Amino acid sequence: MVFAVWLVLIMVGGSLAADFGSVQNNETQTWLPADAESTKAIKIAESQFADKNIMVADVVYVRDSGLTDADLAAIDGDRTALAALAVGDISKVTVSGDGKAAFILVPLRSSQSDNTVLGDAVAKVRTEVEGGAPDGLDVRITGAAGNVADYIDVYSGMDATLLLVTLAVVAVFLLVIYRSPVLWLVPLLAVGLSSQVATGLVYLLGKHAGLLVNGQSSYVLTVLMLGVGTDYALLLIARYREELHRHEDRHEAMALALQRCLPAIAASAGTVIIATLCLVFGSMNSTRGLGPVVAIGVAVVFLAMTSLLPALLVIFGRWLFWPFAPRHAAGYEAADIEKDHGVWARFSAFVGRWPRLIWIATALVLVGLAFGTSAIKTGQTQAEQFTKTVDSVRGQELLGQHFPSGTSAPADVYVPSAAADTAAGIVRGVPGVTSVDTAGTAGGWTHLTAVLNDAPDTAAARQTVQRLRAALDGGPAEVRQAVVGGQSAVALDTSEAQWSEVKLLVPLILGVVLLMLVLLLRAIVAPVLLLVSVVLSYAAAVGTAALLFRALGHPNVDRGLFLFGFLFLVALGVDYTIFLMTRAREEVQRRGHRAGILTSLTVTGGVITSAGLVLAATFCVLAVIPTVQSLQQGVLVAVGVLLDTFLVRSLLIPALSLEVGPRIWLPGRPATEPAPPLPAQAGLRG
Repeated sequence: MVFAVWLVLIMVGGSLAADFGSVQNNETQTWLPADAESTKAIKIAESQFADKNIMVADVVYVRDSGLTDADLAAIDGDRTALAALAVGDISKVTVSGDGKAAFILVPLRSSQSDNTVLGDAVAKVRTEVEGGAPDGLDVRITGAAGNVADYIDVYSGMDATLLLVTLAVVAVFLLVIYRSPVLWLVPLLAVGLSSQVATGLVYLLGKHAGLLVNGQSSYVLTVLMLGVGTDYALLLIARYREELHRHEDRHEAMALALQRCLPAIAASAGTVIIATLCLVFGSMNSTRGLGPVVAIGVAVVFLAMTSLLPALLVIFGRWLFWPFAPRHAAGYEAADIEKDHGVWARFSAFVGRWPRLIWIATALVLVGLAFGTSAIKTGQTQAEQFTKTVDSVRGQELLGQHFPSGTSAPADVYVPSAAADTAAGIVRGVPGVTSVDTAGTAGGWTHLTAVLNDAPDTAAARQTVQRLRAALDGGPAEVRQAVVGGQSAVALDTSEAQWSEVKLLVPLILGVVLLMLVLLLRAIVAPVLLLVSVVLSYAAAVGTAALLFRALGHPNVDRGLFLFGFLFLVALGVDYTIFLMTRAREEVQRRGHRAGILTSLTVTGGVITSAGLVLAATFCVLAVIPTVQSLQQGVLVAVGVLLDTFLVRSLLIPALSLEVGPRIWLPGRPATEPAPPLPAQAGLRG
């Protein structure tokens, strides 16, 4: 019956998921704060100047020995030929003072949901200008349209590639973990099918409820569901295998396994869901949209792993585990657990011998790694956003060599027409502004373009925008209504919004995690200590990742990485702590505090380590996307998960729990029902 219900959901969700791309909105303002000045500038441009769904391509021509008459004739010919592709007028040819370079501006049609519109337009422009270029004339396409087209190009077909590579990585790990040619297919099938349901649900909310969905939401949803779903599957299947040894009836074994795993899985899913929903309080439109998308994905995969996966496992029976099918053994308990978890039984005995030395040494290692954060530099230029050289980056470099660096993307100033002359005079007097022109007047507004001295993607350009805004805000009343937009303004507003989000959302997410741990463990001391360990683990992950970024040649990071990393490392990293401590609470009730902690480390060590390796490998797959942002996201989360798996969960938390003793469960304390300790732990009481 459960499988039948899911079959219906999958059929409906799959049909809706096919249209997922139609609800994606990748317009610039979808990544901006709703109240940012650059967002207001975009709205004025769209409403008054009919600039909606239009991007400008800068076509740059360079000959190091100087442009020839044939070159200039070819450029004039391009202006004529490109008129059929342009939306509006193409600019006149602008030749550099040294006579070695020229450029034209070509407005092109774009689409908020269909990247191929702009991508195809830029491709046609490239074919036209390169096809008729005289030998030796270097032609590049840059500007906003060129930059976005390069992103479209590197992401083209990437959804399918990302999915296939992620599936392959997870499949390999599951094969190694289960040592079964069949079993690995079941959790992968359950996760894949639930992903279709989640995508269909996101499509419905994007289509009919105004949920913002963009390219980032899409690939995060894919990777996260595979990683989290596999984690839940590993925990459930490990407990199911254990119960199959105790119970001959597989239905009874699954019922008990699910009953004992459900609190941990539900707490994990609930923590991630509520933590990601906190993102709706962010100031960035993209942040507010990402939260519900991730929450939906985790909720659906949670339901699948606690209903669809158990149903499939029970339907297929024990043979799924072939050639290592678990057999029913009467009295399966301590000795059998130690035999099945020999490595981790010895490891837990090691932790039990020197808990104080281990937790202090581990904490010092994490603190030392956290000092790597001093190597972080924020802010990326256009050239630093790709892992390979792309056309728009080279075009920007050529423009900067022969024209003012800001030529490719002037600042856009929109001012009430009555104050246009006054505003233009103020703008001309701002340090860092090379020239000011009037681009048009409509609806009571005048559009001024200000070419900056510095490239639009630099810190210097952002500082010039700040001076522009300050100068206009200090002018007469009508001038103070002016808004400054453009590429540099967008970068400035984005950076400031990202930092304000970190200050708001990090404490909020920490509060959610603490509350969930208190409710789950019914204690105060343990949740506080666990929260401190999570923060320390995150700081160590950022420090380690910063050193790796420098080694990989990409030391500069976007500020948005901090919130992205914090969200996923805290929300996902706490999973393993939840898995360990819920089992610890269960075992403490049966064995007493010391034996219970060590037993929980023994029986969860293998499955949690496997889950951590799978999740880390899953996020490493983001490195196949040739952008620095995705590479850094993948590396940061992978490093954080591995640190959490091998240091925090395996050493720090168990050793600290032994050091603090039963007081860790204050103000309550689990009722103790003594059970025989594991043989390897028998001599470790006291």
